[in-house]
Amino acid sequence: MIALCTSPRFADHPTGPHHPERPDRIRAIFKAVRDAGLVDSPNPFPDFSFNFGLHPLGLPKLLEITPTPADPKWIQTVHPIDMIQRIERICRHGGGVLDQGDTPVGPDSYDIALLAVGAAIRSADAVMQGQARRAFAAIRPPGHHAEPNRPMGFCLFNNIAITARYLQQAYGIDKIAIVDFDVHHGNGTQAVFDNDPDVLFISLHQNPRTCYPGSGHDWEIGHAQARGYTINIPFDPGAEDVDYLRVMDNRVVPELEEFRPQVLLISAGFDAHRDDPLADINLSDDGFEQITRALVAVADRYCEGRIISLLEGGYHLRALGRGVVRHLVGLSA
Repeated sequence: MIALCTSPRFADHPTGPHHPERPDRIRAIFKAVRDAGLVDSPNPFPDFSFNFGLHPLGLPKLLEITPTPADPKWIQTVHPIDMIQRIERICRHGGGVLDQGDTPVGPDSYDIALLAVGAAIRSADAVMQGQARRAFAAIRPPGHHAEPNRPMGFCLFNNIAITARYLQQAYGIDKIAIVDFDVHHGNGTQAVFDNDPDVLFISLHQNPRTCYPGSGHDWEIGHAQARGYTINIPFDPGAEDVDYLRVMDNRVVPELEEFRPQVLLISAGFDAHRDDPLADINLSDDGFEQITRALVAVADRYCEGRIISLLEGGYHLRALGRGVVRHLVGLSA
């Protein structure tokens, strides 16, 4: 059983009329998974009439999970209380911009960010308690750019890092792997686990000399006792499915097999798609499914199949909707 955890409330985080990380991203995902026949529940956005060209796939229905807001104590496992309170204060006073210009928030954004973390935690519970073998949380705002002491890059709280800490503390998980295939380097996640040898972090992203946030060089490998547990794999602009799949076979899978994680987390960004406007990688819809299938095979061997996947980027609505569907198909393998 594969679980899908999301909520129409994620569309209530406002970013402005021309921002790429916009509420229509969640509307597109709701529409795409329904067009693909993966869920039966009514579409909460009936006026969103995007045509994805999808048809029912004949796969088992997803287990739909409703998230609840996270207890802020779990956010404090990654972020200091003063950062959390600053974000809440700005939102309660009507909103503003949290960083140098690309992370706007509105009055409800703090509450929606708590809900995003709650969806990640609820997905982890579903997997760890045997309700689902794997889970995908379609959430916003995304998280992997949020560093311990600052929000940035559209991200308020680092959803996936908090999920890893939750698994460590609530379930006693000793070894966690995080694979991030968003086109942008997961700088925030790297910063959280830079000194933690119990978390293997692997990021596949566009070369940082050509893409935000400018970090993620292959020489960034972690520090002290965690040296070697951060693995950055940058791709030059124009890289395609064959390039990513070669790296999956020759680098990512062997590293995961050597580490032998108990749970696998995925930062699932769909902005490496060839149609995405924010980068220059040329993955296809099928590429996302094949990457996912490779990770599922590892999870089946070492993690009892346990995967928790969280939405990160993806800014071309059709590519995002189709990419999420193909990711869910891969998780169903």
